[in-house]
Order: sequence, then C-alpha cells, then structure tokens
Amino acid sequence: MDYAIIAAGEGSRLVQEGIKTPKPLIQLQGIPLIDRLIQLFLDNNAASISIIVNEEMKEVQEHLQNIKAGVPINICIKSTPSSMHSFYELSRFIKGDKLCLTTVDTIFHEAEFKQYINTFIDDKGADGFMAVTDFIDDEKPLYIEVDSEFSIRNFYDTKEEGCNYISGGIYGLKQNAISVLEKAIESGVSRMRNYQKLLVKEGLHLKAYPFKKIIDVDHAEDIPKAEYFLKTK
Repeated sequence: MDYAIIAAGEGSRLVQEGIKTPKPLIQLQGIPLIDRLIQLFLDNNAASISIIVNEEMKEVQEHLQNIKAGVPINICIKSTPSSMHSFYELSRFIKGDKLCLTTVDTIFHEAEFKQYINTFIDDKGADGFMAVTDFIDDEKPLYIEVDSEFSIRNFYDTKEEGCNYISGGIYGLKQNAISVLEKAIESGVSRMRNYQKLLVKEGLHLKAYPFKKIIDVDHAEDIPKAEYFLKTK
C-alpha cells in the first residue's frame, strides 16, 4: 500500500491565532502530526510514503530529512494552489495499484483506521474508499450522498436531504482514480472536492467508509480538542 500526506498548507488560521509552530510539527500527546501519520502508515503495510510540503516550510523540510522509516520516503517541496494540485504532485510517486491519501491535520482513532485500510486492501470491486463521518465540525464540509450499500452517489457543497455524512479527508484510491486526477488538472478543475465530484461524473465506483469521528486541526482550540479525542475510545 502506498501512502501520501498533503502537508503543503500555510496554516494561516493557526498563525493568526498565535500558533508559531508549522502545522505538520504541532504536537499531539508529544508527537508531531506528521510523525504520527508516518508511524500509523508504517503500522499498516506501507510500501512507500510520499509527502508534499510548501517551499516556505524550511523547518518541516529539515525535520523530514531526518526521518528513518525503513520504506521509501518521497519528499516533494512545492507550493501549490490547492490540495488537489498537491495530490497531483504526489501522484508521480505512486507505483502500486492502491493509495491512501490524507492531509496532515486529519485526526482519527488508530483502530478505525486499521479496519478501514484492511477493508480497502481486501476489496476487489470499488475504485475508491472514502472515509466519511456524521460528526460535523467543519466550517465548509463536503456532504456525501450514499445508497443503502454505502456506494457514493454524489458530493455536495451544502447539506441536501438524505446526506448524513461528510468527507473525512482520508482517500483510498486506485490507479484509475489518478487518471481522472490528470484529466481534472488538464481541464482546469480546482479543489479536492471538485475532483471527487468528477470521479462520480466519470463513473467510478466509490464506497463510503464511516468513521465515528474525524477531527481537523485548523484552529488553536482544535489542538486540545484533538488531544482529548485521542485519549477517548
């Protein structure tokens, strides 16, 4: 399983709220966000881990240079206009058929993640497994419509009737989904959510995998909230 981490955002809201540490190096329970994800991936059959950071994050770049993982760590240093473009930069490192992609500030329980990864690895039919949650603590959530078998019908920017889940920011994708990513870039599509909408439009079979709760670290107040969440089961 190939893994990828988008850590190229500026974390501007955290900076405005007085957090000077670059987002990937913010610690939860004494562990930097980026290190936590790397270890989780190593614990779940990682064949490679690819990470993108922006050009201004010198401290993060130096930190990653010292990571010893036992599997290839591909580091891309580039500032991009969106997380979708960051994913595109990472996609050239992906050689296997299945990829798990997440953003650096996505917080979830390890046990749920392990079950999610094992389900994705064992699945033979779907083109992708998207983590979803009915816990909504996002300023601009991406709502997801699913059928009775948790196949994804569509993505919406606003809550529509019957949409009880939102995107959790963890994406399990096969190589054919990366082909759609290339089409999205070529046609001028922007933003990760619009890429996901294009996946459905192109006829890919996406499954939703529910997590009880997923938290993003976007604000200073999210740091203690995430630490408390990780302590609970």
